[in-house]
This record gives sequence, structure tokens and C-alpha cells, in this order.
Amino acid sequence: MDKAAGQKRAVHFLFPPIDPFDQRMLAVGDGHSVYVEQCGNPNGIPVVVLHGGPGGGCSPAMRRYFDPAQYRIILFDQRGCGRSRPHASVSDNTTWHLVADIEKIRETLGIERWVVFGGSWGATLALIYAQAHPERAAYLVLRGVFLMTKAELDWFYGGGAGQFWPDLWSRFADLIPADEQHDMIGAYHKRLFSGDMMLETRYARAWAAWENALASIEHDGPAGVAPADYARAFARLENHYFQNAGFLERDGQILDDVSLISHIPATIVQGRYDMICPPSSAWKLAERWGRAEIKMVPLAGHALSEPGISAELVRTTNAVVRQATGLGF
Repeated sequence: MDKAAGQKRAVHFLFPPIDPFDQRMLAVGDGHSVYVEQCGNPNGIPVVVLHGGPGGGCSPAMRRYFDPAQYRIILFDQRGCGRSRPHASVSDNTTWHLVADIEKIRETLGIERWVVFGGSWGATLALIYAQAHPERAAYLVLRGVFLMTKAELDWFYGGGAGQFWPDLWSRFADLIPADEQHDMIGAYHKRLFSGDMMLETRYARAWAAWENALASIEHDGPAGVAPADYARAFARLENHYFQNAGFLERDGQILDDVSLISHIPATIVQGRYDMICPPSSAWKLAERWGRAEIKMVPLAGHALSEPGISAELVRTTNAVVRQATGLGF
């Protein structure tokens, strides 16, 4: 889960522009190639940035949270979205494929251990990756925690968030016949994978608009219309993952397996008024994770670009630099 428009708002006040020193398409198997870029200091602390969605893609704004003199910043578009190819494809596209892709990127770039930075679905993926490869994650920076549970999906697609945004929920729900509204993810799935490009695009834009409109605490009204290619990839991939419960073995798996990463330090940055990923998930995670510090940002929602969220993330990444020696960098 994540807001596309928010990610595209560059946070120009943080640091000067960062030009990538390496951009490439990396073949990861199954017919997929993912876009990977590096920027900052080639000898700096390596950090991998995991974007939201699934399907959101990375953007230049995501570079802004790291001092380019101190960090070697690795961004990539996950399978099926952004500049990765094939576009909007859900074939051989699961959480475990993405975990394997992250490892392939790390190995290709010759990195032993790195900081893992992710928000929303990116936080989900960061947690799952770290639980699968705890020896590779030196520190986790998480924002807008999403644990891929049924309760969270029911909140956002079952009318919970709609209690606060009834006008926008109506726009989203009324596209579906009443007898299908008990399962909005399933109902949208049928239309997003109908094979009719015009129908898929119409429902993809509605899917993206519902999420985007709730991302920022300052937003008050319908979101703008997302570009067709972006909306279709974002909606199809997100729906595909949610329809399959994130391809996890059981509901609550991430919380259940926190012990696998209990030794890894982390900072969780959470908007107090996050309507997409309510703070209860971040709180539960921090309660079980002794080395995780939670930062609740007042008067902030979900979007990466919100000033309070941005400022806290920059403070966090600067603090990680000060701990670099202790982290083994």
C-alpha cells in the first residue's frame, strides 16, 4: 500500500540533487528484468530502498532521505512496475520472487550487508526480506507499517476507512454491484484481469484513486486521475498480492516471526493519523521487537512526502550514519 502522488513530490529542501552513478536493467529470471539504480557515494553505507504498492515503483524523491556524501543508495522497480519489464505482469510475481530479486541485486552489486529502508508495502517487504535473510540486514528503517494481515485489508477494503471518508468510499464501492461488495478485492480482481484494456484501466484508476486520496492528512477530496499505464500496473499488482494474502503462509506471519530479527536494530516512523495503515500495526510490531524504536509523528498521515514524516526519516538516516561503526560499516 502506498500513495503514488506523494512519492513523486520531491523533498527538495533536504539535499542537493543526486545524479545516479549507475543505472541498469537486471535480468532476474522468469522473463522479468528489473530496473536498478545507484546514487550517492559509491563507498558509502549501502541502503536498499523498497517502494510501496506493490506496484508503486521508485521515484527520484526517494533519494532525498539520505545524505549523498554518506550513503550508497540503491533503488529498484519491483517486478511488473515502473521501468521493470514486462509491465503490469503478475506472472511469476510473488513476495518470494521479490525477496529473491533483492538478494540478486545485493549479490550483483557485491554488498555484504545493508540498511533496508521501506514504507507501506515497502515496510512489509523489508520485514519479510529481513526475516528470510537476517544476516544481510544491518538496520531497518520502516515507515507506515503494513503487516499484510486480513484485519488491515478488511479495514481499507471492507469499509473501515470508508467510515471516515464516506464520499470517497462511495465512489470506489459504487462501481461494484451491491451483491459483490462484500468482497471488494475479489470484485475488483475480476475487472482488473478481465482482458478488456479499457475496463481494466477504468477500474485501475478507481482503485488507485481510493488509496491516493487517503494518503495525506492534508488532502480533502477526490484524487487526480492517474496516468493509465501507471494505474494499471499499480492496481493489478496490488490487487494480485492482496487477493493472495501477500503469498504468506499464514495470517499474522510477520508478527509471529519477529524473533527472527529481534537482534536487528530498527526505527519505525508512523503517522498518528495514517488512514491506510493504521498505527496499531506499527505499535504491535514495536512491542514485540525490543530493538525497534517507534516514532509517532503527530498530525501526519501515510504519505512519504508529508513534512513530519520526511523530517523524521531524515533524522533517522542521519542517526544511522552516526552508528555506522557499531553496525559494521
